Amino acid sequence: MCLKCDKIVLFILIRRCVMKSFRWFILLSLLGIFAILSDAYGDTYSLSLRYKPAKDLPLLKEKIGPNLGLAPFQDERSDKLYIGYHLSFFGSASYFKSDPTPLERAIRESLLGPLFQYGIKTTPILDWDGKPESLKELDTDSVLMIQIKQFWIEGSGAAFRTNAKTSIHLVIHLGVKKEGKVFSKNVEVNREVTLPRLTPEGMQKTFNEILTEVFDSFFSNPY
Repeated sequence: MCLKCDKIVLFILIRRCVMKSFRWFILLSLLGIFAILSDAYGDTYSLSLRYKPAKDLPLLKEKIGPNLGLAPFQDERSDKLYIGYHLSFFGSASYFKSDPTPLERAIRESLLGPLFQYGIKTTPILDWDGKPESLKELDTDSVLMIQIKQFWIEGSGAAFRTNAKTSIHLVIHLGVKKEGKVFSKNVEVNREVTLPRLTPEGMQKTFNEILTEVFDSFFSNPY
Protein backbone atom coordinates (compact mmCIF):
# COMPACT_ATOMS: atom_id res chain seq x y z
CA MET A 1 0.00 0.00 0.00
CA CYS A 2 2.78 2.43 0.81
CA LEU A 3 4.57 1.56 -2.41
CA LYS A 4 1.42 2.36 -4.35
CA CYS A 5 1.09 5.70 -2.54
CA ASP A 6 4.70 6.55 -3.32
CA LYS A 7 4.09 5.89 -7.00
CA ILE A 8 1.03 8.14 -6.98
CA VAL A 9 2.96 10.95 -5.28
CA LEU A 10 5.85 10.54 -7.71
CA PHE A 11 3.45 10.67 -10.65
CA ILE A 12 1.86 13.87 -9.32
CA LEU A 13 5.28 15.50 -8.84
CA ILE A 14 6.41 14.53 -12.33
CA ARG A 15 3.18 15.83 -13.82
CA ARG A 16 3.59 19.15 -12.02
CA CYS A 17 7.18 19.47 -13.26
CA VAL A 18 6.11 18.71 -16.82
CA MET A 19 3.30 21.29 -16.64
CA LYS A 20 5.65 23.90 -15.22
CA SER A 21 8.20 23.14 -17.93
CA PHE A 22 5.52 23.37 -20.57
CA ARG A 23 4.38 26.74 -19.24
CA TRP A 24 7.97 28.00 -19.30
CA PHE A 25 8.38 26.67 -22.83
CA ILE A 26 5.24 28.53 -23.95
CA LEU A 27 6.40 31.73 -22.20
CA LEU A 28 9.87 31.57 -23.70
CA SER A 29 8.42 30.85 -27.15
CA LEU A 30 6.13 33.88 -26.90
CA LEU A 31 9.02 36.06 -25.79
CA GLY A 32 11.10 34.80 -28.72
CA ILE A 33 8.30 35.55 -31.19
CA PHE A 34 7.90 39.02 -29.67
CA ALA A 35 11.64 39.65 -30.02
CA ILE A 36 11.59 38.56 -33.66
CA LEU A 37 8.60 40.77 -34.42
CA SER A 38 10.24 43.67 -32.59
CA ASP A 39 13.29 43.35 -34.83
CA ALA A 40 11.19 42.94 -37.97
CA TYR A 41 9.17 46.04 -37.18
CA GLY A 42 11.89 47.96 -35.36
CA ASP A 43 12.07 51.65 -34.55
CA THR A 44 11.36 54.11 -37.33
CA TYR A 45 13.07 57.51 -37.51
CA SER A 46 12.40 60.53 -39.71
CA LEU A 47 15.34 62.23 -41.40
CA SER A 48 14.99 65.91 -42.32
CA LEU A 49 16.24 66.34 -45.88
CA ARG A 50 17.55 69.83 -46.61
CA TYR A 51 19.61 71.24 -49.47
CA LYS A 52 21.87 74.01 -48.17
CA PRO A 53 24.09 75.52 -50.91
CA ALA A 54 27.77 75.48 -50.00
CA LYS A 55 28.79 77.71 -52.90
CA ASP A 56 27.56 80.90 -54.53
CA LEU A 57 25.40 80.55 -57.66
CA PRO A 58 25.48 84.04 -59.24
CA LEU A 59 24.50 82.95 -62.76
CA LEU A 60 21.62 80.64 -61.85
CA LYS A 61 18.83 83.18 -62.35
CA GLU A 62 20.32 84.32 -65.64
CA LYS A 63 20.48 80.77 -66.97
CA ILE A 64 17.10 79.38 -65.93
CA GLY A 65 15.11 82.60 -65.66
CA PRO A 66 13.21 84.19 -62.73
CA ASN A 67 10.29 81.74 -62.91
CA LEU A 68 10.96 78.02 -62.63
CA GLY A 69 8.20 75.48 -63.06
CA LEU A 70 8.37 72.36 -60.91
CA ALA A 71 6.87 69.35 -62.64
CA PRO A 72 5.95 66.35 -60.45
CA PHE A 73 9.08 64.56 -59.26
CA GLN A 74 8.96 60.80 -59.81
CA ASP A 75 10.00 58.22 -57.24
CA GLU A 76 10.82 55.14 -59.28
CA ARG A 77 12.25 53.00 -56.47
CA SER A 78 10.70 49.61 -55.81
CA ASP A 79 10.33 50.38 -52.07
CA LYS A 80 9.00 53.90 -51.65
CA LEU A 81 8.28 53.72 -47.91
CA TYR A 82 11.79 53.94 -46.47
CA ILE A 83 15.11 55.59 -47.34
CA GLY A 84 17.34 53.63 -45.00
CA TYR A 85 17.86 50.65 -42.72
CA HIS A 86 20.24 49.82 -39.89
CA LEU A 87 20.86 46.44 -38.28
CA SER A 88 22.87 46.68 -35.07
CA PHE A 89 25.48 44.21 -33.88
CA PHE A 90 22.92 42.90 -31.35
CA GLY A 91 20.28 42.33 -34.03
CA SER A 92 17.96 45.29 -33.44
CA ALA A 93 16.61 46.87 -36.62
CA SER A 94 15.89 50.54 -37.35
CA TYR A 95 14.15 52.03 -40.37
CA PHE A 96 14.31 55.55 -41.76
CA LYS A 97 11.84 57.76 -43.61
CA SER A 98 12.22 61.19 -45.18
CA ASP A 99 10.83 64.30 -43.51
CA PRO A 100 8.56 65.36 -45.06
CA THR A 101 7.15 62.33 -46.83
CA PRO A 102 6.93 61.09 -49.48
CA LEU A 103 10.55 61.33 -50.66
CA GLU A 104 9.78 63.25 -53.86
CA ARG A 105 8.06 65.93 -51.79
CA ALA A 106 11.05 66.15 -49.42
CA ILE A 107 13.50 66.68 -52.29
CA ARG A 108 11.24 69.17 -54.06
CA GLU A 109 10.67 71.24 -50.90
CA SER A 110 14.38 71.19 -50.08
CA LEU A 111 14.98 73.24 -53.23
CA LEU A 112 12.42 75.97 -52.56
CA GLY A 113 14.39 78.01 -50.00
CA PRO A 114 17.69 78.09 -51.94
CA LEU A 115 15.94 78.97 -55.20
CA PHE A 116 14.02 81.79 -53.50
CA GLN A 117 17.31 82.98 -52.03
CA TYR A 118 18.56 83.53 -55.60
CA GLY A 119 15.43 85.41 -56.65
CA ILE A 120 13.80 82.52 -58.47
CA LYS A 121 10.06 82.01 -58.14
CA THR A 122 8.84 78.41 -58.27
CA THR A 123 5.52 77.46 -59.80
CA PRO A 124 3.97 73.97 -59.55
CA ILE A 125 3.21 72.37 -62.93
CA LEU A 126 0.70 69.54 -62.87
CA ASP A 127 2.10 67.75 -65.89
CA TRP A 128 4.96 67.97 -68.35
CA ASP A 129 5.83 65.45 -71.04
CA GLY A 130 9.55 66.26 -70.92
CA LYS A 131 9.69 67.23 -74.60
CA PRO A 132 11.29 70.45 -75.93
CA GLU A 133 8.24 71.11 -78.13
CA SER A 134 6.00 71.61 -75.10
CA LEU A 135 8.22 74.28 -73.48
CA LYS A 136 6.59 77.08 -75.48
CA GLU A 137 3.24 76.17 -73.95
CA LEU A 138 4.47 76.77 -70.40
CA ASP A 139 3.99 80.05 -68.53
CA THR A 140 7.39 79.69 -66.84
CA ASP A 141 10.90 80.45 -68.10
CA SER A 142 12.03 76.89 -67.43
CA VAL A 143 10.83 73.65 -65.90
CA LEU A 144 12.50 71.13 -63.61
CA MET A 145 11.67 67.46 -63.13
CA ILE A 146 13.61 64.81 -61.22
CA GLN A 147 13.42 61.03 -61.41
CA ILE A 148 14.51 59.26 -58.23
CA LYS A 149 16.09 55.95 -59.18
CA GLN A 150 17.85 55.19 -55.90
CA PHE A 151 17.93 56.87 -52.50
CA TRP A 152 19.12 54.55 -49.76
CA ILE A 153 21.50 54.24 -46.84
CA GLU A 154 22.15 50.96 -45.06
CA GLY A 155 24.15 50.28 -41.94
CA SER A 156 25.40 46.92 -40.70
CA GLY A 157 26.74 46.76 -37.16
CA ALA A 158 29.82 44.79 -36.19
CA ALA A 159 31.94 44.70 -33.05
CA PHE A 160 33.04 48.29 -32.25
CA ARG A 161 32.16 49.57 -35.74
CA THR A 162 29.37 50.01 -38.30
CA ASN A 163 29.66 49.72 -42.05
CA ALA A 164 27.44 52.19 -43.88
CA LYS A 165 26.64 52.24 -47.59
CA THR A 166 24.86 55.13 -49.28
CA SER A 167 23.49 55.02 -52.83
CA ILE A 168 21.78 57.94 -54.56
CA HIS A 169 20.81 57.97 -58.22
CA LEU A 170 18.89 60.90 -59.68
CA VAL A 171 18.08 61.87 -63.25
CA ILE A 172 17.54 65.64 -63.45
CA HIS A 173 15.67 67.15 -66.40
CA LEU A 174 15.71 70.91 -67.02
CA GLY A 175 13.73 72.42 -69.86
CA VAL A 176 14.78 75.99 -70.75
CA LYS A 177 12.32 77.90 -72.90
CA LYS A 178 14.77 80.48 -74.33
CA GLU A 179 17.07 77.64 -75.42
CA GLY A 180 14.24 75.51 -76.73
CA LYS A 181 15.97 72.47 -75.24
CA VAL A 182 15.69 69.94 -72.44
CA PHE A 183 18.95 69.22 -70.61
CA SER A 184 19.25 65.97 -68.66
CA LYS A 185 21.89 64.88 -66.18
CA ASN A 186 22.35 61.44 -64.74
CA VAL A 187 23.78 61.70 -61.22
CA GLU A 188 24.98 58.71 -59.20
CA VAL A 189 26.68 58.87 -55.81
CA ASN A 190 27.86 55.75 -53.96
CA ARG A 191 29.70 55.94 -50.66
CA GLU A 192 30.86 53.37 -48.17
CA VAL A 193 32.32 54.32 -44.80
CA THR A 194 33.17 52.61 -41.52
CA LEU A 195 32.08 54.45 -38.39
CA PRO A 196 32.32 53.76 -34.66
CA ARG A 197 28.53 54.12 -34.49
CA LEU A 198 25.75 54.99 -36.93
CA THR A 199 23.02 57.31 -35.62
CA PRO A 200 19.93 58.89 -37.25
CA GLU A 201 21.73 62.24 -37.01
CA GLY A 202 24.70 60.79 -38.86
CA MET A 203 22.48 59.36 -41.59
CA GLN A 204 20.68 62.68 -41.98
CA LYS A 205 23.98 64.53 -42.25
CA THR A 206 25.22 62.11 -44.91
CA PHE A 207 22.08 62.54 -47.03
CA ASN A 208 22.14 66.33 -46.77
CA GLU A 209 25.84 66.53 -47.63
CA ILE A 210 25.20 64.50 -50.78
CA LEU A 211 22.17 66.64 -51.71
CA THR A 212 24.34 69.74 -51.37
CA GLU A 213 27.04 68.17 -53.52
CA VAL A 214 24.56 67.10 -56.21
CA PHE A 215 22.55 70.32 -56.48
CA ASP A 216 25.51 72.67 -56.07
CA SER A 217 27.09 70.91 -59.03
CA PHE A 218 23.90 70.95 -61.08
CA PHE A 219 22.89 74.57 -60.45
CA SER A 220 26.46 75.75 -61.03
CA ASN A 221 26.28 74.39 -64.56
CA PRO A 222 22.66 73.44 -65.40
CA TYR A 223 23.46 73.13 -69.14
